[in-house]
Amino acid sequence: MGSKDILKIFGENVQKYRKEQNVSQEKLAELAGVHRTYIGMIERAEKNITLRNMEKIAKALNVEINDLLAK
Repeated sequence: MGSKDILKIFGENVQKYRKEQNVSQEKLAELAGVHRTYIGMIERAEKNITLRNMEKIAKALNVEINDLLAK
């Protein structure tokens, strides 16, 4: 799995869980303590996310980090 692949998988899963929970990018950013444009960049696989921010986003979505990395 290449780095682009994992970024794409992570971004798609963030978007999937966010939409399932009917949460906007802006609200998710607020809950995770990151900038709202950062969420969009993650969902589009444009940003190489840190482990700390992965944890923040997972907690904000009430999922495990592994859920966000699952294919």
